[in-house]
Amino acid sequence: MPIKLYNTLSRLTEEFKPLDPQRVTMYVCGPTVYNYIHIGNARPPVVFDVLARLIRRHYPTLVYARNVTDVDDKINAAAAAAGVPIGQITERFAKAYNEDLARLGVAPPDVEPYATDHIPQIIRMIERLIVGGHAYEAEGHVLFNVESFPDYGALSGRDPDELLAGARVEVAPYKKSPGDFVLWKPSDETLPGWDSPWGRGRPGWHIECSAMSETHLGETIDIHAGGVDLTFPHHENEIAQSVCAHGGKPFARYWMHNGMLTFDGRKMSKSLGNVLQLHQLLDKHPAEALRLMLLRGHYRQPLDWSDTAMTQAVRTLDGWYGVLRDMGEVDAGPATVPAAVEAALCDDLNTPQALAEISQLADNARRATGEERVAAKAALLGGAALLGLLGEDPEAWFRQGNPGEAIDAAAIEALLEERRAARAAKDFARSDAIRDQLKDLGIAIEDSAQGTRWSVVKA
Repeated sequence: MPIKLYNTLSRLTEEFKPLDPQRVTMYVCGPTVYNYIHIGNARPPVVFDVLARLIRRHYPTLVYARNVTDVDDKINAAAAAAGVPIGQITERFAKAYNEDLARLGVAPPDVEPYATDHIPQIIRMIERLIVGGHAYEAEGHVLFNVESFPDYGALSGRDPDELLAGARVEVAPYKKSPGDFVLWKPSDETLPGWDSPWGRGRPGWHIECSAMSETHLGETIDIHAGGVDLTFPHHENEIAQSVCAHGGKPFARYWMHNGMLTFDGRKMSKSLGNVLQLHQLLDKHPAEALRLMLLRGHYRQPLDWSDTAMTQAVRTLDGWYGVLRDMGEVDAGPATVPAAVEAALCDDLNTPQALAEISQLADNARRATGEERVAAKAALLGGAALLGLLGEDPEAWFRQGNPGEAIDAAAIEALLEERRAARAAKDFARSDAIRDQLKDLGIAIEDSAQGTRWSVVKA
């Protein structure tokens, strides 16, 4: 079945047809590594991880790049505040970013370019823009001349003057037009810098992505993705730079943007004090529940974070893992992806519908009997795997507490053995007392024909 994606540039849902089916290319804007990321920053890598999984089912030779911005004024400020070298900041938080995403089940990209490794490519691209009349030098800066690109604003769908009025655009006397943006800026001895034809300096943010994308994926790529907050000015500027540097060739053929994460209906922001750092949430909640929460809404729509939503995500996974635990003796063989799950994801990455299909698969597996159980389990596992879910051992899922909590399995088993002995002796008062004792410890027990099972009650 064909993959259909909403293209921000055309404002249409289009059938995905890569430029070269033997080398499909996708670029997703990655982090600026000056601090831990918040839960909203995790939505793009999780969403587009699912997209990468889907595309690889149709085009196994996908090349997926996700960059790291490791030269930026925010990084400079963080290093100055901490009194440490800039590299110490970038190395620390790039490592933390990848570790956090790995816990969320996000596969590494095929290419992870760092901006500072591409300074020569950035300089060469700026030189081409100057020669083409699309950029100019002024007071140690090099700026892109927005008026030289008539299609500026096409991605946002708004008049450039309106865009500039609502954006934080630095108006400086050396600019020919207020909308002109920096490609290269001077660095004094306190700031990171590299030698260039325009003096010692460092690149602007936008040119970094254009140069890295060109280097690793080519002049025209299939998919460029990121948060909707990057549409303007970052992605708009990327288009302008890249198209002009490449003689008018299209930069990206499909543009995809995910909606923002809100907190009880309000935008997350430091000023409101409601920013939830991902690494802290991963130490509080099961990582797979966080991933499920980030996928429960359609990627193009805003998604609201709440404690209730997290509780629901855990309970949903409890139900699905419960089915798998009950089918523990069933050898499902190779997992299969049900057509209904794939169809949902092929419909502009409709993860809410895909999750609804997985719930139905879990219900089917729960009711299956005999030989039906093999196919039912394989379908449940295969459908969930396409979204990066149900990858844990079911018994381990139920026996793990919240991250950081130590569970003494031996002590629990000892209490259960004592309870079994009490029940055998018809000492039901003692049996009930042990159940209550386990409950106080956050342990739920379930008596069944197969014996007594226990699980940790997650927050």
